[in-house]
Amino acid sequence: MRLIHTSDWHLGRSFHQVGLLDAQARFVDHLVETVRSERVDAVLVSGDVYDRALPSPPTVSLLSEAVTRIIDVGAQVVLSSGNHDSAIRLGFASQLLSRTGLHIRTAVAEIGAPVVVEGVAVYGLPYLEPSTCAEPLGASERTHAAVLRAAMDRVEADLAHRGAPSVVMAHAFVTGGASSATVDASATSDSERDISVGGVSAVHPDVFAAADYVALGHLHGAQRVSDRVRYSGSPVAMSFSEHRHTKGSWLVEVEDDGAVGVRAEFVEAPVERPLRVLRGDLEDLLADPELTSASAAYCQVTLTDALRPLGAMDRLRQRFPHTLVLAFDPQGAVTPISSYAAAFGRRTDDLDVCCDFLAHVRGGSPAATAERGLFARAIEASRTERAQRLDELGAVLPGLGDDVFRVGVA
Repeated sequence: MRLIHTSDWHLGRSFHQVGLLDAQARFVDHLVETVRSERVDAVLVSGDVYDRALPSPPTVSLLSEAVTRIIDVGAQVVLSSGNHDSAIRLGFASQLLSRTGLHIRTAVAEIGAPVVVEGVAVYGLPYLEPSTCAEPLGASERTHAAVLRAAMDRVEADLAHRGAPSVVMAHAFVTGGASSATVDASATSDSERDISVGGVSAVHPDVFAAADYVALGHLHGAQRVSDRVRYSGSPVAMSFSEHRHTKGSWLVEVEDDGAVGVRAEFVEAPVERPLRVLRGDLEDLLADPELTSASAAYCQVTLTDALRPLGAMDRLRQRFPHTLVLAFDPQGAVTPISSYAAAFGRRTDDLDVCCDFLAHVRGGSPAATAERGLFARAIEASRTERAQRLDELGAVLPGLGDDVFRVGVA
């Protein structure tokens, strides 16, 4: 039996306000072609199918198109819910849809009832929130490890009389991950939602000892916990912390020749637009010939200039048009000994005070001529409005002097 293990599609996600639906559609194209060319029997999606509990109509349409195309080329689809999904909404009409080859696992009651594909029992475990799932599962504690152990007890009970090779899908944080020679991965990334309970979320891989292969979801970097326990990671990058990830899915072959054997090969996904993380002085970044390829990438830039350059984002986007994040980490800047109040507090001219403050907050870059003009117009408008309010107060309270008005307004 040949399967593709994927997870964390997060359909409908945005990347720094850039929609990812087109990139996710390209992944679906790639996935369908892989299913066709590799003669895959089943596609497993281990949780976080959607990015939010209430997905948008275009997002739902993409999932509908994806599962239809996969089933049309001859594979079955098994979806399990993750911590981003609404289990009830994702699981709607699941019993009816299973007749077409789409199997959705979102309910605790379904744990232990496998989808059998080519003689292999596939157990889809939905994301199990300890606070709500511990009691229905009869878990000993309200922890991730306890609820998954209780879920696996049901799986093992079914396997005891079934005697078939088994695959378990789970959405959890399983410890012991290590990147393989094929996959450049890290343990966690900025785009994953914390699922810890009381600071504890980790589950030991021994919980899944009864399974021949464990298709994990939740972490967005592909990695091998062991030869039998793997994360596929997300097919599309969702944070700049993933700029070193290789995205894709696992092509897994389960053989039963007396002793069950499992082989897994990582299949890289297409990259819609690469990620680059750049750091340095603005002029150096703009002139560096080795950064030519970054002009086509989404960029996160940290400028290290001692003084914050004016118009930095506009200048960066002239060379790196897809710059999405700009940060500043001044290096070599002289740290003033006195505070702002001590340095500029004796200024009496309002325009000088405003210009000095602007220079202070942006690391020493003085106000340009146009900026001084803008401040001057704003100060004058403020004075005019204040005078009008004083006149209005004088009309209402004519018995009080101007000095009292001014003190009251202040």
